[in-house]
Order: sequence, then structure tokens, then C-alpha cells
Amino acid sequence: MRLICTILNCVIFLAAWTCSAQCRAQDLSISLNVVITRAERPNAKMPAGKVPDASNVAVWLTPLDRTDANALHHLPPDKPPQLVQRHKTFEPHVLIVPVGTRVEFPNKDPFFHNIFSLYDGRRFDLGLYEAGTTRSVLFDRAGVSFLFCNIHAEMSAVVVSVATPYFGLSDRSGNLIIRGVPNGRYQMNVWSERASPEYLKGLARIVTISDSARSLGPLRIQENFDFTPAHKNKYGLDYVPPPYADYDRP
Repeated sequence: MRLICTILNCVIFLAAWTCSAQCRAQDLSISLNVVITRAERPNAKMPAGKVPDASNVAVWLTPLDRTDANALHHLPPDKPPQLVQRHKTFEPHVLIVPVGTRVEFPNKDPFFHNIFSLYDGRRFDLGLYEAGTTRSVLFDRAGVSFLFCNIHAEMSAVVVSVATPYFGLSDRSGNLIIRGVPNGRYQMNVWSERASPEYLKGLARIVTISDSARSLGPLRIQENFDFTPAHKNKYGLDYVPPPYADYDRP
């Protein structure tokens, strides 16, 4: 009987410890809400009641107090993240990954694509590759890589590679969660495609995370009204319209 009681006590203890560990793990999440505002263009009028899309804002926290190498270096994921080419778009439009991650670019369209990046971050040119094939790139340095297709001017995407495992991307409503962040001091950085680099530099700050401070509050980002997705091709020239409708079909 005493042995049975001892076993039961051990089971209860393990169950309680597991529950406590799970609760602690859940408590390591950091939350914030992105609020998009728009700089007023002279004589411009905003549609009444229209709420700006607050998605695809990247936030990452770089440890300042910790010397643990695991805090700044991570094991690559079992399955590489993907930027899928489908219907002449990239899915998703923005991807944030730790430095050292290999990203795959499967071509799900029935025609050729040519992905290139010549700006900041990781520079590369994957060349021309056909439907049903996949190519990949190792993002081995921190930075923001703007990706385009040299055939289709309407295609664009962004890969943000960061030297920390603590990062998140906002949804359309502006909600953003960063998971598994231990207590401590961090450098917070923010990136948004629709804000100017100078403005984003002003949002960087040092934050202190503790058991009682697990929310970074609202993050207000002012859109640059001069932002445009227009870009040149990989030769620095304007895109040439196709000579006929099915020019890019293999």
C-alpha cells in the first residue's frame, strides 16, 4: 500500500511539474499590436472608415544580456520554408527567417520564372527555371532581401533574415506574437515595406522583458505615401511588355 501511495505521489508530482513547465513556456510569449497610420499627402483625402492593412510588419528581439550561443544561433528547420510562385505572385509576400536558413522557391506556375535579388540582404540570381521545379537560396547574413522576377514585373517578395531566434510577423489586424522569449534586455528592431528606412531606424529601441512585462504595447508605424512597388529588372532597365500573350510558356 505504501508503495502504491509513493507511485501515486510521483505521478501527481510529475503531472504538476509538466503542467507548470507548459504554463511557463506559454508565458514566454511576447505580444504587441501594430497600428498603421498614413502620412498625409498634400490635398489627399483618406476614404472614410477605411482601416489600413497592418500585415507583414517584422519585429525581432536581439539579446543584450545573454551570452548563451543558442540564443543567437539556431538549428535549421527540418523542413525549409518556402516562397511559392503561383499565379504570378509570391506566397507569402514577406518571410522572416533566422540567419542560416535555406529558403526554397518552387515554381507552381505553368511557365518560366527568374527570381533575383540585388538589394541589401542576400544578393542572388536563380536564372530561368521551368514549371514544376524548385531552387533554393541560403540566407547566410542578416538583412532585408527584396525579391523580383525578371520576367513578370508584378511579382515581388521580401525575405528578412535576422541574427536571433526571437521574431514575429504581424497579421492583417496588426497582431504579432514572438514566442519563447526569456526574461532580459533586448534590442528591438522593426521593418515594414511601406515605411521609410529612416523612420524605421527611429523605432528601434532597447526593451526589458520580465514576468510582469510580456507586452510591448501598440507599435505605431507611419506609411510612406511615396511608396511604390514599381522596380527595374535585374539589368536596371524598365520591363519590356511581352511580344505576345503566351511568350513565357515552355
